[in-house]
Amino acid sequence: MKSLATASAALLAGCACVCSCPDGMEKTDFGTTKSGEKASLYTLAGRDGLKIEVSDFGGRLVRCWAPDRKGNYADVTLGWRTVDDYERYGFSMGTLIGRYGNRIRDGRFSLDGKEYQLPVNETTPAPRHCNLHGGPSGWDSKVWKVESLFKDKIVLSLVSPDGDMGFPGTVRAKVTYSVLPGNVWRVEYEATTDKPTVLNLTHHSYWNMAGESSGNVLGQLLRINADRYTQTDAGLIPTKDASVVGTGMDFRELRAIGAKADLMAAEKAFAPMDNWYDHNFVLNGKNGEMKLAAEMVDPASGRALEVWTTEPCMQMYGAQNMTKDKNIPSKTPGVGYERFQGMALETQHYPDSPNRSDFPSTVLRPGETFRSVTEYRFGVR
Repeated sequence: MKSLATASAALLAGCACVCSCPDGMEKTDFGTTKSGEKASLYTLAGRDGLKIEVSDFGGRLVRCWAPDRKGNYADVTLGWRTVDDYERYGFSMGTLIGRYGNRIRDGRFSLDGKEYQLPVNETTPAPRHCNLHGGPSGWDSKVWKVESLFKDKIVLSLVSPDGDMGFPGTVRAKVTYSVLPGNVWRVEYEATTDKPTVLNLTHHSYWNMAGESSGNVLGQLLRINADRYTQTDAGLIPTKDASVVGTGMDFRELRAIGAKADLMAAEKAFAPMDNWYDHNFVLNGKNGEMKLAAEMVDPASGRALEVWTTEPCMQMYGAQNMTKDKNIPSKTPGVGYERFQGMALETQHYPDSPNRSDFPSTVLRPGETFRSVTEYRFGVR
């Protein structure tokens, strides 16, 4: 464990450029994208100790320093040290997702009588065939404009033109990251459009409350405020909602993430899903109202995270595809990421909502403003 001051000094060692930003915010060079755009890294600090580092490249959360019960800080989000690594390894690591988080069947949907075809960028393993996270050049691949900077807040914006990845309408999006008192990271989403379109925004951070390179999270505790989850077909497209009772999806009480691994492995219906977690949970509470989505705790250090959101659902993804043979580095030199080393908790609308009239609508029309809020509240147990 390191103190926050010691850890921050180590991270900045060797950086060629550290710029002074308004109200003391730190800005460093983060590299150059494949398209030749310069990316930067910004450090936000709250008054109670929480410190995060975010990039304008895809709005990524790169580091998140949270204290344990003894006051020692660790970086609790998975990620990498350069733009090059994010582009090389993928996994939607720590990024904003748009225009549409999660999956749309066959990359196709109809809106107001017109059919739209999006890129199909998930085809393996068969029979997967969908548009995933907005397509191969989604909002995670863009360098966002920094609208304003403060010591504890950054506002990012992006204009997605009509036809971007096949989606209709020019969408103007704004995302605000704030570090609030009480060690809260608040994410506020806003968007407008000039034509009817569909929109589902989320954040794809991976969490490990023991520290990003500490090993797998199977022994960490998780609670999900959901009585129901969404079953899928073999292509991971929703079929129907079902009760979590008696399944490996039952996280209604805090329990070890790996405690029901036997149920996951034994259930034949989950075989197309890698026999592990990549599922949409239907949150208890009303769509549009702030509610608890999930709680994650590391028993050894006491670090705890609560996720609160106005969204109706949350996708739980267990990083099962980060296999050792892929030689995926971590932010800690000499240490690699492997299966189950983090947990993505993606607040969202249902997957494939544009093709399901029984799900809450994700249609955005001219004159309307999409708004959503998710808070990541850090504490100790």
